[in-house]
Amino acid sequence: MRPLPAAPVYTPLYRLPDDGDRPRRLAAMAARVLRPLSRLKPFNRLQVILQHLKMSKHTDSTAEVLLEKKGGAGIITLNRPKVLNALSFSMIQQIYPQIKTWEQDPETFLIIIKGTGGKAFCAGGDIRAIADAGKVGDRLAQDFFREEYILNNATGTCKKPYVALIDGITMGGGVGLSVHGHFRVATEKTLFAMPETSIGLFPDVGGGYFLPRLSGKLGYYLGLTGFRLKGRDVLKAGIATHFVESEKLPALEKDLIALKSPSMENIADLLNSYHVKSKVDQEKEFVLDEHMEKINSLFSANSMEEIVQKLKQDGSPFAIKQLETINKMSPTSLKMTLRQLREGASMSLQDVFTMEYRLSQACMRGHDFYEGVRAVLIDKDQSPRWKPAALEEVSDEFMDNCFKPLGNNDLKL
Repeated sequence: MRPLPAAPVYTPLYRLPDDGDRPRRLAAMAARVLRPLSRLKPFNRLQVILQHLKMSKHTDSTAEVLLEKKGGAGIITLNRPKVLNALSFSMIQQIYPQIKTWEQDPETFLIIIKGTGGKAFCAGGDIRAIADAGKVGDRLAQDFFREEYILNNATGTCKKPYVALIDGITMGGGVGLSVHGHFRVATEKTLFAMPETSIGLFPDVGGGYFLPRLSGKLGYYLGLTGFRLKGRDVLKAGIATHFVESEKLPALEKDLIALKSPSMENIADLLNSYHVKSKVDQEKEFVLDEHMEKINSLFSANSMEEIVQKLKQDGSPFAIKQLETINKMSPTSLKMTLRQLREGASMSLQDVFTMEYRLSQACMRGHDFYEGVRAVLIDKDQSPRWKPAALEEVSDEFMDNCFKPLGNNDLKL
């Protein structure tokens, strides 16, 4: 999204694998450090380079993302626990090329992605940085979405088995890093949501692809209301593929790493063996089971105005609660989201990302995203003043404009 400011000289580097190729990697790293330092005095330059190389051995605790090779597995660890592993632009820039490298490496048989800190897999993208950039016309407001969707697509088309351990909060950008992969392992601590309509955005990162493909109108409900699913419900909704107790994840990871030249089936078998032993909440009904009939009926309307009308006519406690939620959301985001999901239902994943990139840029040009970020993340008054303030005021013409191709600026996958 913005042209990034030049990376600080001391940007932590991920751990270099001890694979016999270390000298070449160190030389490449030194070259990277040297370029921005060419104007420094020779002694200072040397000091900075030495410090940088020294840090490469000790930055595991400080790097935003750790990229390691263990056994036959490439392991991506999101490492910003203080901000619930929120996805930054520099993390995206590191993860994407590493996935592509592992994809081509005959000695890498699977990719595992996880988060640190015990609270979150990834709570979303670095929304505040995007808002700050968009306000001043900084390129980050384009680049972040572009590179994020390219990364999301890489997880969805990855030739190697891709295993996401979605332990803890998994929202927005965190969903994009996991949901398109082959295997998504939820735990009792998983908390899933796509809450974008509450900040003047839309459920992006491929939401236009996976949400309308959930059972009935469940995806439309989740995308429009931001409803949160917890634990085993993430599996029952069809978002996770497996459920394993959180405390068993280290053992599962160890067993995945130990697999010798595994096939997709071998990995599925191992995940299934853990899944069938997990008894937590096994007998519990899906949290939305009793409401699915209403969700399928009420959220099948062709327009937001019609959905609101149906909810009012229904008048049940459930319908009234949904009305209250929808009334708090950005009217522009709601209309955008409904159309995104309806169109995405018959699109390829790649076409969905192209559409969503257009929508992201419409949001960057608009008002509600900045107002939503202000109300939810900055002033935290939870009282956004949306413009337009009512669904009826968001014209079809305006919406058509949001979905228009961007010419040379369109996302190319």
